Amino acid sequence: MTTDGVNVRELSLSVLLAVEKEGQYSNAALSSVLEKHQYLTKAERGFLTRLTEGTLERQIELDYVIGRFSSVKVTKMKPAIRCILRMGAYQLKYMGSVPPSAACDEAVKLTAKKGFRNLKPFVNGVLRSIGRQIGEIPYPDEKEHPIQALSVRFSLPEWMLRQWAGDYGFAKMERIAEALQREGRICVRVNRLRTTPERLADQLLRRGIVAERAALAEYPGLDCAMFLSGVDYLSAIPEFADGLFFVQDLSSMLAAHIAGPKPGDYVIDVCAAPGGKSLHALECMNDAGMVEARDLTGHKVALIEENIRKSGMKRIRAVQQDARALDEASVGAADLVLADLPCSGLGTLRRKTDIRFRMTREKEESLALLQREILSVACQYVKPGGVLLYSTCTMNRMENEENTAWFLEGHPEFSLVTERQIFPDEGELDGFYIAKLLRNRERA
Repeated sequence: MTTDGVNVRELSLSVLLAVEKEGQYSNAALSSVLEKHQYLTKAERGFLTRLTEGTLERQIELDYVIGRFSSVKVTKMKPAIRCILRMGAYQLKYMGSVPPSAACDEAVKLTAKKGFRNLKPFVNGVLRSIGRQIGEIPYPDEKEHPIQALSVRFSLPEWMLRQWAGDYGFAKMERIAEALQREGRICVRVNRLRTTPERLADQLLRRGIVAERAALAEYPGLDCAMFLSGVDYLSAIPEFADGLFFVQDLSSMLAAHIAGPKPGDYVIDVCAAPGGKSLHALECMNDAGMVEARDLTGHKVALIEENIRKSGMKRIRAVQQDARALDEASVGAADLVLADLPCSGLGTLRRKTDIRFRMTREKEESLALLQREILSVACQYVKPGGVLLYSTCTMNRMENEENTAWFLEGHPEFSLVTERQIFPDEGELDGFYIAKLLRNRERA
């Protein structure tokens, strides 16, 4: 598949190598390539996106399959060859519209183009063997080796599955793993200060985009969410560029909704970038009051400022501030503090596929300590009668329920109002955790 001399598979390979060799995030690397090659047709962008995201999402399974036919261990291969084989194996197993001969031939061409002509027979032999036996490959036995079998089946690390089984039970772990493989639609939050869901849906339909209202039965007041289908290139949608809607998962929207800010409140969002929850809070306040959206770096503050500009809202400012460093001027000043903190991000695996390979149990432990450090500072900004809203986009008790319990034990001036762990098997939702904490009095 080639346009104006640009091979779409080669573009996909460039993204995979950016993730593997340079440590780039897959969604950022893919977005950068799509932005650079806007002339690609809708079909080519779709092919590029599916091949890239699918290869990353199924990487553990693909490595297992390749390992059945390769004389060289996958971990010992050169990164370019490893990624080319993964792409080829993904096409053979999951892209039925691609002829097996095309998947193999294009992989061989890419191998030569990347300077590995001597490895053309190797790549060709492995992929053609996979193609011939794709329906007969033996997988680990689920009764004898249940964790290994599910790891290969769902392409999730074994440690992650063991953690979920320990936290939530084996059956729930399996449902979570299965749900993470389902393709999710784009979820957006309508800027209700600028339009209505009905009006926006009509505008998008004229562009060939179907917008369906998204709702949670237990939260009937959350009426700003929509699922989009038929999106070709999000950044090219005028309504998106004009700030009539923002991309935000339905579970994430619950943070501001449950926090319940009121017109006239002063809100501090301590880790705000790119600003979705800050703007949602201000929308709940009818742009009356003040929201201070803080984050650590100038780059992140710039992201917040761009979304503020698009939103058209006035009662919000972006500030560069380290959430770990106490801001004396803010002590006891806020009606609401939003603390959506850095986390392992396991709830977003459906959209950010490469997290499964970046995250480790050790990193989780480090993040849990960071969360405690920030909570110990952020809670000081809450006035008596005010709310601290702690949230993460992950699923594990260490970063969520255990941190909340630790916080309450050390801060008796707060009480737990609401605690909710959301799982991706509950619908088209990211995994997400929310704890609403009320400050009852001054600390003794």
